[in-house]
Amino acid sequence: MISCDVLERVHKGTVLREDALHLFRASSSELFSLANDLREGVNGNIATYVVNRNINFTNSCVGDCKFCAFKSEDGYVLGKDEILEKVGEAYDLGATEVCIQGGLLPDAKVQYYCGMLEEIKSSYDIHIHAFSPMEVFHASRNSDMGVDEVLKELKRSGLDSMPGTAAEILVDRVRGIICPSKLSSDQWISVVKTAHKLGIPTTATMMYGHVETEDERIEHLLKLRDIQRETGGFTEFVPLPFLSRNTYLEGNRLSCLDNLRILALARIIFHKNIKNIQVSWVKMGKTLAKFALLCGANDLGGTLMEENISRSAGSMYGEYIKPEEFDSMISSIGRTPMKRSTLYDRLF
Repeated sequence: MISCDVLERVHKGTVLREDALHLFRASSSELFSLANDLREGVNGNIATYVVNRNINFTNSCVGDCKFCAFKSEDGYVLGKDEILEKVGEAYDLGATEVCIQGGLLPDAKVQYYCGMLEEIKSSYDIHIHAFSPMEVFHASRNSDMGVDEVLKELKRSGLDSMPGTAAEILVDRVRGIICPSKLSSDQWISVVKTAHKLGIPTTATMMYGHVETEDERIEHLLKLRDIQRETGGFTEFVPLPFLSRNTYLEGNRLSCLDNLRILALARIIFHKNIKNIQVSWVKMGKTLAKFALLCGANDLGGTLMEENISRSAGSMYGEYIKPEEFDSMISSIGRTPMKRSTLYDRLF
């Protein structure tokens, strides 16, 4: 049973590390009920999604992440015309956002990323959600520029918001095993804080279910909460279960129940600071994603139209959901479906 002291701190938004460990030991029914109550208090009866498209512009990468199944020695790099064609297709289907990420090309400098943004913005009035903190850090090193200078250039060229990927677990013991050449925890935090202070909002993520401990998951969540308290720049939190097929890293094979419990814990820790908890239907599947809306989540993410990274690692849940199917999933559990913008403005 969740103790009264812990519940008091939960409702105040002041959950401690030891409280989170205590919550990890609570029964699933207690955890889900508490998370759902908090979700209702923050988000009401609305469940949201965004009409968007993923564009992975290259699967070539100089990185050595052991969890990646997307990188290929015979990789592709999309040209500007190919990227514009994909954006145009999404725009014609009613997408309000394109999410653009890719591998780390060895010589990619800030001008390369800016050129991509400028081409899109000159042709389409669409929100560009692009480039992980690792991509920004990579461009900074290649361009011999500070991260703040790179972010300012990207923003001037049309960057509207950033995915908070490359976070994995923000504990350097874990990062040393799963992604040794990637930016450190402190470097990821620095890039994200700088983006927020420059008016570039980001998502927040956690990729879990590999070599991390429960305590390290909690450390990661509390670090994200600290960032949000300082900057207010996270639009949402997205827990990402690790998919191990075609990778060099063995997963912990967490159950469906485990995934829902981690999502519920995130809602409980974040409810005063990060309003939106998104479930990844690509990684969890449509059925579990719907159940997640009863365990603390309020958002089903995007229609995507194209999703290559999770599919490479063994996702079996497709790469596109029509808005009508999202509406049906949400309505079937008694919630009101709502299209949203990237920044969570409601689109009727």
